[in-house]
Amino acid sequence: MIRCLLCGKKPAAASITICADCVRGFQDRKKLYMLHHPFRRKYGLPLEIPRSERGISCRLCVNRCSMGQGSTGYCGLRTNQGGYLQERMEEGSALLHAYQDMLPTNCCASWFCRGSHEKGYNLAVFFYGCNFDCLFCQNASHKLLDAAPSMTEEELVRKALEEKVRCVCFFGGSPEPQLPFALRVARRVHEESGGKKHICWEWNGAGRPDLVRKAIDISIQSGGTVKFDLKAFNPNLHAALCGVDRNQTYRNFTLAAEMCREYENVLNATTLLVSHYVDSQEIRKIAAFIADLDSRIPYSLLVFHPDFCLEDLPVTPREQVFECYDEANLLLERVHIGNRELL
Repeated sequence: MIRCLLCGKKPAAASITICADCVRGFQDRKKLYMLHHPFRRKYGLPLEIPRSERGISCRLCVNRCSMGQGSTGYCGLRTNQGGYLQERMEEGSALLHAYQDMLPTNCCASWFCRGSHEKGYNLAVFFYGCNFDCLFCQNASHKLLDAAPSMTEEELVRKALEEKVRCVCFFGGSPEPQLPFALRVARRVHEESGGKKHICWEWNGAGRPDLVRKAIDISIQSGGTVKFDLKAFNPNLHAALCGVDRNQTYRNFTLAAEMCREYENVLNATTLLVSHYVDSQEIRKIAAFIADLDSRIPYSLLVFHPDFCLEDLPVTPREQVFECYDEANLLLERVHIGNRELL
């Protein structure tokens, strides 16, 4: 850690250089997005969301990339080649790694979800590529696109239909950049299993609303869960930490709350308590946002451990964790602390 370069008082991550309060009050949000450039360059990813006036458009997520000739979308999965949209994935395939975890797993919803109380396995489907660029990413291997394994729709469906698999969780990275593939698989697994597999999503939630609606509907039908990672509330802090705008995530969460109002234990939210950044001020506003929709929605506060571009920060201080917990508990009925063993 360093001392904030603006106020000179509070701690800051070396990759951000200024503290949470100074980030929140910063006047030029574009410069906050630019904090991500050196790390994206390292992985061969476009520095910014492409905005070519005559480019090919991708409408799968909030970024709405418009790629000029030879340029690549923000997630790194699609490129404009000679006026045609070329994907890294072959038709009918996705860049992913799938593996089995014995239930109960370390799933963020395991403290309340139905699947975690059953015998068998969770099929974890880890998608490569992401429409966010979180400096604290704890699954940053998703950026290694050149080395990413692929799997066909048929192969993944067969894995999911194995008798010992009780639930299928799509995560990553985040599923949004490959959501049409994930939806096809989820729909087939649900239908071909006779509704016996729980379909779950762990995502940033900033996908195209009609696709998000379809994914939530499958989880409702299958008794699965939909976890939104509400990373920060303040727009500047979200820009500094995640590299993109926060608004679509919150709009889609509102949509999800409306869809799940009559279905307990489907929708849930998490927030990673990034040390000295995602503090009680952020949690108070996130909790108020959730409570305005439904105070019964389960909410997990996750203890941060140093990773990726924020390795110089400590594990979330205990004081920060319990201040955040107290703030959330004032407004929400079901608050949980995850990764507690790190304390």
